[in-house]
Amino acid sequence: MKLPRKVLWLAGVVFAFIAVFGIVLYERPISVFNHILYWQMSMSGAHSRWVTINGIRVHYYMQGPEDAPPVLLIHGLGGHAEDWRNLTRWAIMAHRSVYVPDLPGYGRSDWPKNFSYSIPDEAAVMVGFMDALGLKRVDLGGWSMGGWVAQQIAIDHPDRVASLMLFDSAGLHEQPAWDVALFTPTTSAQLDQLDALLMPHPPVVPGFIARAMLRQSREHAWVMHRAMDAMMTGKSTTDEDLPKLKMPVLLAWGSEDQIIPLAEGEKMHKLMPQSKLDVVKGCGHLAPVQCADRMGPVVEQFLKAGTRQ
Repeated sequence: MKLPRKVLWLAGVVFAFIAVFGIVLYERPISVFNHILYWQMSMSGAHSRWVTINGIRVHYYMQGPEDAPPVLLIHGLGGHAEDWRNLTRWAIMAHRSVYVPDLPGYGRSDWPKNFSYSIPDEAAVMVGFMDALGLKRVDLGGWSMGGWVAQQIAIDHPDRVASLMLFDSAGLHEQPAWDVALFTPTTSAQLDQLDALLMPHPPVVPGFIARAMLRQSREHAWVMHRAMDAMMTGKSTTDEDLPKLKMPVLLAWGSEDQIIPLAEGEKMHKLMPQSKLDVVKGCGHLAPVQCADRMGPVVEQFLKAGTRQ
């Protein structure tokens, strides 16, 4: 049976689209994955916006009812705003408006060459972000390095932080037990080692994706090195200041975190007696994205409790 010309034309168009997509995916997989994340954020109701802070153009998402109390979530080293994609809905369910920025040097924000990328300077930009958007007081959350930035804000501006949420957070005066050079991998073997640190049972990464990740690592290495160098000095660690914090604190940790072990979360818990420590069993450092189904309800309850106070 001879197929109608329109069917053949349509089949040709579909085949051409698949072929082009396959070529683009092979050549630029990180860009393809990023655009899928942008689309997912848009479909979830997140609005992509920009604001300029002290000459630095900062990208952010706003999601949820604008008249609700605000939540500000800060991503970690090498991360971006989309890392919060699986957790934001739980904050919205607690009747919060959620603001999720890309820090300077990450995601779609500017990468200024004359910026230090230190914890205090990233914190200062986030305070400027709050000022620019009129966020006088927020429920503040941070993951990994972003948790350290959040602690700095809470220490410097406690009146502007209604509650503090720290997810597998850095900040204590502790030296990593792993090779920090793995955060800027240059070989596939180093990339595999980093994945094994970040998550239990990491998936096998196809070669073309690994090559793209290594290219991106080379491009971003100068920012990562500057941030890591600033953190490794031991300046701005929060051990002595955490006991001074009085706001409610949620500590959410993956039990299998090898980047920032649970022992550090337990130490923070002791330093802040008013804190609540929630351990997500079987999860690693990427718990906020990979285990959000278990971590999310805890976030929702914590924020709702703050509303009732």
